[in-house]
Amino acid sequence: MTETNLRRAEVAALVDHTLLKPEATRSDAAAAVAEAARLGTYAVCLSPSMLPIDTGDQQTCVVVGFPSGKHHSLVKAAEARLAVDSGAREIDMVIDVGAAVDGRYDEVFADVVTVREGAGDAVLKVIVESAVLLEKIGPEGLAQVCRRVVDGGADFVKTSTGFHPAGGASVAAVAIMREAVGDRAGVKASGGIRDAAFAAELIAAGATRLGLSGTEAVLSGFPE
Repeated sequence: MTETNLRRAEVAALVDHTLLKPEATRSDAAAAVAEAARLGTYAVCLSPSMLPIDTGDQQTCVVVGFPSGKHHSLVKAAEARLAVDSGAREIDMVIDVGAAVDGRYDEVFADVVTVREGAGDAVLKVIVESAVLLEKIGPEGLAQVCRRVVDGGADFVKTSTGFHPAGGASVAAVAIMREAVGDRAGVKASGGIRDAAFAAELIAAGATRLGLSGTEAVLSGFPE
């Protein structure tokens, strides 16, 4: 798929409209929900303290262990369970990136298994900070982490928090992640996606979900 054959509504249906700024208020969250409804996005992704909140026709997505991933697995699992009990239907957790860099893939796997149990039937997306992993352990390391994450019960592998200085999504990372997980899981690209051209490249590389904060600016670059 390329930008020329993607329509705005098609892309909107792949978007988690995201508000994760530390200074965000409840009125900001309500505004984000209203914007997501107006734009027709798939989900609204918020901090757990914003729940409960009525997101209407959009799925409610909440981050866990965010943004460092350094929380104990049991804390992440409890956070996921509380979010689900408060109305979340999708959970985006952050792995311990340092464990992945060290090659402690079994620990990454166990972390995901624990949060998977806490999340219950909710969709589980696992953030691996792909820019860091590509820098530190290369393409095969990133691929191996993604495979272990899916073994642990992830429904999606996700590129980035958008908060790490190493950077956000890249076409190269999405392609590696898609090849690694095949049709076993979705791939969510997030972090630094600011225009339609880049969004289209990421979709073409294998992204099946996009995390966007500047959603309207991105969607405006696609035809109706």
